[in-house]
Amino acid sequence: MASNCDETFVGEELQYVREKLTEIVEGTEIIACHFALVQVKVKRTKYKQLTVHLQFPKDYPQSGILVELKSKTLPEKLLNKLVNFCDQEMKKYIGKQQIVPVISFIKKFLDENAFCVCSEELNHIKKNIINTENDEFKIKTKSGIITVNINQDRFNMAFRITVPDKYPAEAVRIEETGSNFPSYLRKVFLSQAEEIARRCVSKPLKKNPKAPPFEPKPSLQEVFEYLVNDCIRRYPTEVCPLCQQRTLPDNPEEVVKDPSDPNHLERVYCSHIYHFGCLDKYMKTPPFKDKKCPACKSVIYHEKWNATPKVAEDRWAHKQAKQRELEEVVDFLAD
Repeated sequence: MASNCDETFVGEELQYVREKLTEIVEGTEIIACHFALVQVKVKRTKYKQLTVHLQFPKDYPQSGILVELKSKTLPEKLLNKLVNFCDQEMKKYIGKQQIVPVISFIKKFLDENAFCVCSEELNHIKKNIINTENDEFKIKTKSGIITVNINQDRFNMAFRITVPDKYPAEAVRIEETGSNFPSYLRKVFLSQAEEIARRCVSKPLKKNPKAPPFEPKPSLQEVFEYLVNDCIRRYPTEVCPLCQQRTLPDNPEEVVKDPSDPNHLERVYCSHIYHFGCLDKYMKTPPFKDKKCPACKSVIYHEKWNATPKVAEDRWAHKQAKQRELEEVVDFLAD
């Protein structure tokens, strides 16, 4: 502490802090409390916590207390902004005790800013995923809710993502609020997004003995990148790997709903989408073993075409025999 500081004033404040701080501000722990340095841990959750370092300037309390923040879980950029907020807040307490007010202010920030632990992810999403001209993106800081409406060509999907208080130990929650994509695709989008979020926080069923201990990882950015880039932006312009024509119509109102219609959309395991008619013909034409997607060379898996190669070949041979019989009858009648 600088020599010009009011030592009596500071001594009384330090005593007050020792006696009252942890009662006044929940989630605090005093690490050090003396003239040279005041150090306090402020914690809301395992990931929303930081250590506050406070020092008295030479003319304290006629100037603001010096604040430094450190954290293993919160981004440095966020901490720097919070220090600036503290400096502005302490101007209200010039000439007064400032330790309890600044600690209270910091704890309130952690309590009311649900996105503090994922601010870097949020900045990446706004900068690299959201199209500010066509998309809608709104956040509710206290409740941790993000509402989004993504538009691609004439297709759109609106959804709500909630960042839980214990994030990233708990995964984000996803809810669709409206879309003109085919219902089948929408179900795939959401179920896959939920699975991505689950994997971020759940231990793998088959543990690799050489792998380090499992730690939850952030799920917000991964879910956004999947929903927006791998789904909503992708499929309106995707072509059928067999006929090379767009699988979805230009007009969402013309989406085919009849699953037996040749233009009905079918999505296979590798994530590519086909016209039903194109895929049905392809899957029922030899060779049958390990039929591969022309777009990515992955083996095609789909419940509609799950017959074994032997069964598929027998069906094809039977169909060919029937076709030959029909052709022979036509030739006979023509004679």
